[in-house]
Amino acid sequence: MKLSVVIVSYRVPFYLEQCIMSVQRATKDLACEIFVVDNHSQDGTIDYLTERFGPSVILIDSNHNLGFARANNMAIRQARGEYVLLLNPDTFVAEDALHQVLSFMDAHPKAGAAGVRMHNADGTLARESRRALPTPFVSLMKMLGLSRRYYMSHLSWDEPGRIEVMSGAFCLLRKEVLDRVGGLDEDFFMYGEDIDLSYRIRKTGYENWYVPADIVHYKGESTQKSSFRYVHVFYEAMLIFFRKHYSHLSLFVTLPIKGAIYFRALLALLSMQYQRLRKSMGFVSAHHAPRYVFVGSEQMLAACRALALRKALQATFVSPGDTVAPAARQCVVYDLNTFSFADIIRRAAADGVSRIGTYNPETAILITPNEIIR
Repeated sequence: MKLSVVIVSYRVPFYLEQCIMSVQRATKDLACEIFVVDNHSQDGTIDYLTERFGPSVILIDSNHNLGFARANNMAIRQARGEYVLLLNPDTFVAEDALHQVLSFMDAHPKAGAAGVRMHNADGTLARESRRALPTPFVSLMKMLGLSRRYYMSHLSWDEPGRIEVMSGAFCLLRKEVLDRVGGLDEDFFMYGEDIDLSYRIRKTGYENWYVPADIVHYKGESTQKSSFRYVHVFYEAMLIFFRKHYSHLSLFVTLPIKGAIYFRALLALLSMQYQRLRKSMGFVSAHHAPRYVFVGSEQMLAACRALALRKALQATFVSPGDTVAPAARQCVVYDLNTFSFADIIRRAAADGVSRIGTYNPETAILITPNEIIR
């Protein structure tokens, strides 16, 4: 078995379905197994995936929300692949992406893990594709808004390069290295476990690499980032990592960092309370509905015309060979039967879209970074 893909899911069945579709296209000629660990979604995810994919996907239905690290470890223990890919459900991968990364890993035996060139939901490049280890100095600089070192901005986007930290959204690992370091640290519920794992891989003498293979990451569609729990989990993860790896340092170093973490958490909570207060008083920002541009076959366009009429969407309809004019608040929706995922990523960059959407004629589901329309 060449590759084991592990996807941890929580209440995102349609993003997850698209993610699996992209993985299946990218691994059609690879010996590959796909695990989905559902963290007690209770929204019909397991039944939906069983109906859509049957036995081609190994489903683990947890009775509790175990968090990201524990859920991944459940599947990792069963994985039979030479490599293990940890993948977020709110992503899709280009058809050639996995081959590129696996070929690189095969050719570089000192590479313990690799990340890729991630694109945001508007097609732009995601800075977190390449990150430095958050040492006390680097962390302090980032919190002060000086993030060039943290995001390793000196590296080329188009060439492989050694990095220090991979993103948990796409992290391809050599299984023997993963077994050696002991999997993900389950003290992290969510966030920070990718940084901790990257650090431990480097401490074993292996290297972490960036490979310019393309994926899209919608960024946290399963996370309620406006909740107090999100703030607690996110900043607690920072403290766990700091205590684990830097508690031996002088108080003159540790106290400013801890103080900065608590200060940033406080600011986040105050901002959240302020927004809730404004909303309760009726000061709500005007909602600007996006204009949809549907690009695809005549069959797809006919179905989307009916969908736009039924949902009162502002929409235009474009044939595959036509150019899409860039515009603000525009969501360009690509036909999954006409375009490959790699084509969508390339076209989105060329079209200058503000949001990437997809439409699957088989399921009649429209996926955008912000919503699902059926």
